[in-house]
Amino acid sequence: MTEAIEDTVREFIAENFLFRADAEVSDEQSLLDTGVMDSTGVLELIAFLEQTYGITVADEEIVPENLDSISNMTSYLSTKLAAA
Repeated sequence: MTEAIEDTVREFIAENFLFRADAEVSDEQSLLDTGVMDSTGVLELIAFLEQTYGITVADEEIVPENLDSISNMTSYLSTKLAAA
């Protein structure tokens, strides 16, 4: 399940935030620090995660430890889905 989450998140980021065909982002790379996403992008990402996975991202969960990299998002979603 973790690999499927990672693939889905990576595809969303590629389609919505990487505007060059040769652009890539590593699993551990900070999406905010590298400029891949900005604060509006974080809101788009949250809406996508909530709709795709049927979860609610609480305000206190909107932190870099959960949403700043593909790896962080995968861990966050795996934990969140397991608790549901």
